Amino acid sequence: MGETERKRAPGAPAQLGVGIGWRPEIAEAVEALPGIDWVEVVAENLCADHLPDSLVRLRTRGTTVVPHGVSLGLGGADRPDAGRLAALARKAELLGAPLVTEHVAFVRAGGPLTATPRLEAGHLLPVPRTRDALDVLCENVRIAQDALPVPLALENIAALIAWPDEELTEAQFLSELVERTGVRLLIDVANLHTNHVNRGETPAEALAGLPLDALAYVHVAGGLERDGVWHDTHAHPVPGPVLDILADLAARVAPPGVLLERDENFPAREELAAELATIRTTVAAARPRPLLIGAGARVSGGAMPDPAPVRVTPVASVTPTAPATPVAHPSPVPVPARDHRRDHGRVGTLRARQRVGVAQTALLSSLVAGTPAPEGFDARRLGVQSRALAGKRADVVGKVAPELPEILGAEYRPAFLAYARNRPMTDGYRHDALDFAEELLVADRPEDPATRRRLAAWWRERAGTRPPGPAARLAHRIRTALRPHRA
Repeated sequence: MGETERKRAPGAPAQLGVGIGWRPEIAEAVEALPGIDWVEVVAENLCADHLPDSLVRLRTRGTTVVPHGVSLGLGGADRPDAGRLAALARKAELLGAPLVTEHVAFVRAGGPLTATPRLEAGHLLPVPRTRDALDVLCENVRIAQDALPVPLALENIAALIAWPDEELTEAQFLSELVERTGVRLLIDVANLHTNHVNRGETPAEALAGLPLDALAYVHVAGGLERDGVWHDTHAHPVPGPVLDILADLAARVAPPGVLLERDENFPAREELAAELATIRTTVAAARPRPLLIGAGARVSGGAMPDPAPVRVTPVASVTPTAPATPVAHPSPVPVPARDHRRDHGRVGTLRARQRVGVAQTALLSSLVAGTPAPEGFDARRLGVQSRALAGKRADVVGKVAPELPEILGAEYRPAFLAYARNRPMTDGYRHDALDFAEELLVADRPEDPATRRRLAAWWRERAGTRPPGPAARLAHRIRTALRPHRA
């Protein structure tokens, strides 16, 4: 068996245990938490040749570290970017990771494939569950598997919106993905809850249809309801319905690993420890036999026992709270009897990429550039998703360029959201921060001269040029007057 075939083979997954998402803001707390078997780190937040001291210490004491990617966009119409794949591969090697993970999502659209401007979502967006999208995703996954030094697992994502005219359920879509590529699954039970509330999809039905023998590990996280929908914030305690779904999953299969995610509003170490204890208790209570994961349960070398996955009769499914104004979800069309494991050929795949690309570009343009909603989408939900993307964009720009909120104070967020309404992101968050500052400066803002001088100095230091002068400001006013504004 060759290296690529080995990475695609469905052999026994690494036994990880109970872990937590490592973030710089809670690095010391993570190191001090008892019974942490492993951590997951956002791959894009790491340098390819240097690890933070905290991760070095964790690795030295035998803690497994798994890189979790967010920017590949394997569900997008384009082939995966070779540079992003190479960077992810280097980070996996640097960490000595047993696997890497990403998402079933698209994060950008447009470009040469559709002869339209390139657009960045700045967040994970759902792919249409269609045959075209599945063919494109499978080819992209194989490309990624060939480029990575360790096996790949993909995560189901949370969604605020539903694509019209879908041909497959999520379970059918992911099951065929696993069958055709051998990729493993990272099941986020918080995302199953999100899709239950927002799209009317039943978690128990999804779990019953998923190939749980391909499970790599499980994500658990919190959120809140706002604007009539559930937002997967990773900034709130894990709610009861999410723990109920975790219990249902654990009653069906022994999870190789379970991980608590927290990205914002970090609580005290004691609260994190309590949430981890609740996760352990939930999994233990759901198992009809001794728990296979737990606080510090190790064998020699720091590894967990490696039993084969065992299917058991599930306990009675716990149904979370009723959906809050769910979006009607179309019934799946019966699957045609055909062998989808065989590639369609270069021409067929290119045509599928073009069709997927056109659809994704139309959706993303509506969300970030104010173009009309594509036919079949819920316009109200698109508005909620659009505001969520803009808010996420403001938050991330504030993190990668923390001087901007410090310079602008209370004016930062409303000013950025106004900027984002008509300026789609096209080249990443750092360029976005520079473009935002330039937009303010050419508009003679902020009004306070001292604040404007500080902003100009910040912009000049990073852009390497002089701040916009009178001619640039005049041109900006003309462009603004001619620019179509979003409703």
